[in-house]
Amino acid sequence: MRVGVVAQRGNPRAGELATAIRERLEGIGVSVTVDETTGERVGGDSAPVSAMGDSDLVVSIGGDGTFLFVAREATPAPIVGVNLGEVGFLNAVAPEDAVAVLEGLAERFRDGGELAVDRLDRLSATGDGWKLPPALNEVLVHGPRRGRGGGGTITVEIGGDRYAESHADGVLVATPTGSTAYNLSEGGPLVSPSVDALVVTGMAPSGPVAPLVVDADEAVVLRLSGADRGWAIADGRSRRKLEPPATVTVAADAEPVRIAGPRTTFFDGLGKLE
Repeated sequence: MRVGVVAQRGNPRAGELATAIRERLEGIGVSVTVDETTGERVGGDSAPVSAMGDSDLVVSIGGDGTFLFVAREATPAPIVGVNLGEVGFLNAVAPEDAVAVLEGLAERFRDGGELAVDRLDRLSATGDGWKLPPALNEVLVHGPRRGRGGGGTITVEIGGDRYAESHADGVLVATPTGSTAYNLSEGGPLVSPSVDALVVTGMAPSGPVAPLVVDADEAVVLRLSGADRGWAIADGRSRRKLEPPATVTVAADAEPVRIAGPRTTFFDGLGKLE
C-alpha cells in the first residue's frame, strides 16, 4: 500500500502527527511519502502533493483549508482528513484516533484490496479559453472589490433561462459540501450532502437575487458587466482575472473527491457552527 501524508504548514502538531503516522504505517509494511515541506522538517521520503494522485490513500492533517488543498492537488486518490481545525466537516478523524484509524484502513486494504469511499461533487468553472481547477466548496464571481463602488452587474442564467440580474458584490455557486462555508456566511441555505444540487447565492445584491437551489446537472452561467475588472475564484485560492463583459460557466465537474475512513455526520458538524 502507498500512502501520502500532507501536514498543515507551520503547525508543529501536524508535523508530529505526520511522523507518528509514518512510523506506525511503515512498521506494518506500508510505503509512506510525506509532502515536501513536511519532509524538510521530519525527514523521510517526500514528494509534491501533486504527485500523490496515484497513491492508494492520502492523509490530510490540518483544517478544511489543508483538505481543500489536498483535494485539488491529489485527486483522484482517496483522502482521509485528520482534524486540527474547529468544525471539521471534511476532516472526520480526531488527532488522538488518527494512528489507529489509519492502521485499520491499511489492514483492510491489505485484506480486501480496496477501500470504501464516499464521493463529493466538485465544480468546474470555465470562461473564454480558460478553466479553473475544480472547486469542492464554491466558485465565486465578483467585481474588482467588495463594498461600496466595488461590485458589478451580474446576470444569472440557469440551464439557459435567465434567473436574475442585479448590481452585486458578487454571486457564488456552491456544492452541498460548500453550503456550510462561504455560502452560509452570505446568507445562503444549508444543503445536506446527500442532496444532488447546486446553490446560487448573491453577495450584497442591490436587487432581488434570492438564494436558489438547483439540480446538480444544471449549468449556471454568470455574466459580469458594468465594472472595469472582476475575478472568478475557486475555493478561495485559484483565481482568474476577468475583463468585463465576461461570462463564467459553472457546472458539476466530471471527477469527484473521494473520501475514505470514518465520516462526521452533517448534523454533528452543524452543531459546531457559530
